Amino acid sequence: MQAIVLVGGFGTRLRPLTDTVPKPVLPVGQVPMIVRLVGQLERGGVDQVTLALGFKPEHFNSVFPDQRCGDVAVQYAVEPEPLDTGGAIRFAADVAGIDETFVVANGDVLTDLDLGALVGFHRRSGAEATLHLTPVDDPSVYGVVDADESGRVRRFVEKPTPGTEPCDLVNAGTYVFEPRMLERLPSGVRTSVERQTFPAVVADGALYAMATDDYWIDIGRPDAYLRANLDMLSATSPLSRAEAVDPAARLDQTVTVAHSVIGADVTVGAGTRISGSVLLPGAIVGEQAIIEDSIVMGRIGDGAHVCRVVVGQRGEVAAAARLDGVRVPAPEATEP
Repeated sequence: MQAIVLVGGFGTRLRPLTDTVPKPVLPVGQVPMIVRLVGQLERGGVDQVTLALGFKPEHFNSVFPDQRCGDVAVQYAVEPEPLDTGGAIRFAADVAGIDETFVVANGDVLTDLDLGALVGFHRRSGAEATLHLTPVDDPSVYGVVDADESGRVRRFVEKPTPGTEPCDLVNAGTYVFEPRMLERLPSGVRTSVERQTFPAVVADGALYAMATDDYWIDIGRPDAYLRANLDMLSATSPLSRAEAVDPAARLDQTVTVAHSVIGADVTVGAGTRISGSVLLPGAIVGEQAIIEDSIVMGRIGDGAHVCRVVVGQRGEVAAAARLDGVRVPAPEATEP
């Protein structure tokens, strides 16, 4: 089975981390997120993945230098211009020559979804397209999907007023499509599959949905990206579980680490305390620093104290600085 993975976005909400690295290439629990996603697709029966690319495609070549991930063949479809989700799916499908049932996955979602079960439901229902749904605590910030008992989608309710939601189920970003869906996506045209195509399929009574309560997280924001990394420390599945400190990290023996992920080639000086944080590969932290609930890709000076801070690869926190709830450098001061 083939799959298309949408990885062409700019990752704006994760800046400054994504100023230098595409969001799906960022590590989650020491492993690039895209590798975790392709592994999950493989377990669901996918043997060929086409990455719908736009932003910094060269980084994906470094992750898959032989265009393989396990037993999955990986190929690239680099858009000549941004085509939105629908246009990207059509472009990638044309590159891959898709002519049978296929999967589409958003590249910024991590889930334990049983993909085989979703495909099975799709085939039994006779749907043209099937969505995976997941429950959320606050559906008012998402597009809610209202379906009947058979799973047939009746309507979408975009960001409903709190208290008026028909349910708490939202689009979770994994789909199963029949090839005739591609006829609804004009070639080379910027199209949103969520806003334009799905409502048209609903009108034809051909869109279905299956809800599950599996682990699911959209890592598009710094708080969610941090949580996804820390979740891996206590993951029950050995396929998800992460090592807290990479063997290639260089930590002084007096460093204290609590519930944190420390990546390869990270350097941390004497007396530093790290808690609830992620230090990405190559980060440099001086002596006697305190890092709490933060994500660090760049440099932290001696004696600095950072809390709820995001430091990009080009960011540097001065010695003895005290920072809380900021991004370094500030996103508005960085290049796209």
